[in-house]
Parts: sequence; C-alpha cells; structure tokens
Amino acid sequence: MMEILILFFMDFNMGHHHTNTVNKKNYSRLILSIWLNVLITVSQLIGGFLTGSLSLLSDSLHNFSDVVALVICIIAMWLSFKPYSLKRTFGYKRAEIVAAFLNILVLVIIGVLLIVEAFDRLDEVHVINSFWVICLALFSFVINAFCGFLLHDSKDHNLNIKAAYLHLVSDAVTSLAVAVGGILMYYTGAYWLDSFLTLLISFYLLYIAYSALKDILRIIMHFVPENLDLKEIEAAILQHSEIENVHHIHIWQINDTQTHFEAHLGFKKDTSLLEVEKSLERVKKTLCDKFPIAHTVLQPELKQCHDLHLVPED
Repeated sequence: MMEILILFFMDFNMGHHHTNTVNKKNYSRLILSIWLNVLITVSQLIGGFLTGSLSLLSDSLHNFSDVVALVICIIAMWLSFKPYSLKRTFGYKRAEIVAAFLNILVLVIIGVLLIVEAFDRLDEVHVINSFWVICLALFSFVINAFCGFLLHDSKDHNLNIKAAYLHLVSDAVTSLAVAVGGILMYYTGAYWLDSFLTLLISFYLLYIAYSALKDILRIIMHFVPENLDLKEIEAAILQHSEIENVHHIHIWQINDTQTHFEAHLGFKKDTSLLEVEKSLERVKKTLCDKFPIAHTVLQPELKQCHDLHLVPED
C-alpha cells in the first residue's frame, strides 16, 4: 500500500506531457482507488448487517461494483497496449470499450436488484441504528469523492476510465444521500426513509448508466461519431478540384480516441498514378487537419461505381 501511495504522489507531480507518464499515473491511481473501495465495501457490508440498513447494504454493493469496475478498467488498459498480430489486426484496442460496457451493465443490474429489494422492504419497516449508518456513509462519501478526483483529469479522454469514474462519483453521491437519510432517521425515527433512499439511489444508477451506455453503444455499433458530419467531410474533400464525387463512405471508431475513415473518390479525368497518389495525400491531410480522424483509406476511381450515394445502399 505504501508503494502505491508513493507511486501516486510521484505521478501526480510529473505532469501530462508524455503518454507513458499518463498511463503510469492512471494505473497508480486506479490501484489506489481499488484498495480504498475494498476498505469501504467491507466496512459498509459489516455495518449494514449490524445496523439492519438496506441503504447501507446497497451502498456497499455499489462500492463492490466500483472495485469490479476498476479491476476491469485496469485489465482493459493492459490489453489495449498489446501489439497487433496477423490474427488480431486491431490488437486489443476495443478491450476498453468492452470493459466500459461491462461496467455499465453491472450498474444496471445492481440498480434493478435494489429497486426490487427496496419495494419488498417498504412493506416491513425495520428499526435501524442510524448513528453507524451516518458514520459509514460519510466515510464512503469522502473516500469515493477522493477517488473520483484522482480520475477526473483522465475521464474525458477514455470511455473506459469514464465508466469507472461514473461508478465512483455516483457512489459518492449515493453515500451522501444515505448519510442525510441516516441523520433524518436519527432525529425523526422515520425508518421507512431507508427503503425510500434505496429507491432513489437505484433510479439514479439507472439514469447515469443510460447516459453512458449511449456513447458506448454508438462505438460498438460503428455509428458515425457525434462530433463528425458526413456532409461537412464531403464538402471538405470536394474542395479539391480534381475530385468529382465522394461515395461509399464508412466511418467508425475503434475506441473513444481512434476514428477510422474509408471512402471511394471519383476523379474527373484519367491521370497518372503519381498524380493520383499526390491527390490522395492532399485529401488525407485535409481530413487530418479538419477532423479528428486517425486512419484514412481512400480508393481512387474513374467512373467505376454505379452507386454514387454518400453511404452505400444495400
């Protein structure tokens, strides 16, 4: 544990100027977050059984999902750096998207299970030791907020880390809600609030899972990224005077940082291979400069295709 803490503080002061430094920093922060969430999960699980609080038990399950999410996140990051091969021409680049999907799926399952249990508990109110509920929930809130802070800088650049970040932040919010509920139960004796809070936590989990799932499914289904417009891409390519049309466009994401693009380019007249290659290089440079496209494949043609639609029809 001390080695992890030392590594974390070393990485925190090294900046963001080199990819290896950032990856090392992410690893150290993820590992630290795992250990802290294991501590929270065990303490809340024991506390939930001793106090009889369903909301505390639900929060412990959510914290356990954080541990699973963070472990999956680290494994996916490790796989994504494995080299390409003859049988895996994209390597394991999509491992992080699969991991993000699994993490969100865990959130959905936990949310549904807690909703079912909360409705069952509403029919039979239990007396709860509110003092320990408050203490353990506040402890969880502080630790998860800290772990969320550790991953904040990286969440906008990696959907896998964003999914883990959402786990941590959502758990910080739910822990705070459990603490507030514990305070209300302590002073009013309204123990039905425990089940009510569990329902609120569950619906909140489903809401944040839905918002993240849309981005993940867009990549899995090879949909056009939201930040790209095919008409704008077509217009940029047709600015090159030698190009007559653009058709059979396919654009997809390998992961949340790598976008691939392929298209057929119809030339206005027959020309030498050397001139075609120069033209293709100019088009690729235009696409690279104006759009976040990492890899481009262009097929030059001279009145070869009969289907000139921007997106090919079946």
